[in-house]
Amino acid sequence: MRFCPWYGLDEVDRHAPSTRGVLQVRVPTGLLAYPTGQSAMVHYELAEDVRAAASAFAARFGGRGWLCRHTIEMTEADEAGLAVFWERLLRDFRVRFGSLPRLPEEVAA
Repeated sequence: MRFCPWYGLDEVDRHAPSTRGVLQVRVPTGLLAYPTGQSAMVHYELAEDVRAAASAFAARFGGRGWLCRHTIEMTEADEAGLAVFWERLLRDFRVRFGSLPRLPEEVAA
């Protein structure tokens, strides 16, 4: 399993599949300050339908040039362990950056 290349949130319909997977969203440039470091990531999601989840995220928070990518080339074992993989991504992010990924304050408000 791996992630596809980054694509614009406005291109979800062209790139995101209507299948189960993990979705990541990041700012297009620069890094955001987290308690113990900096990262471009703002969102991780385990979705039953990656296209629907990415479209919903774009409808709510789009228009900022954010980039998106999703898991691809999954084996049956990868698909069975997808929830564990997503939980590990979140845990590792929290350990490294001191909190879970979050939207910039001006967007979250």
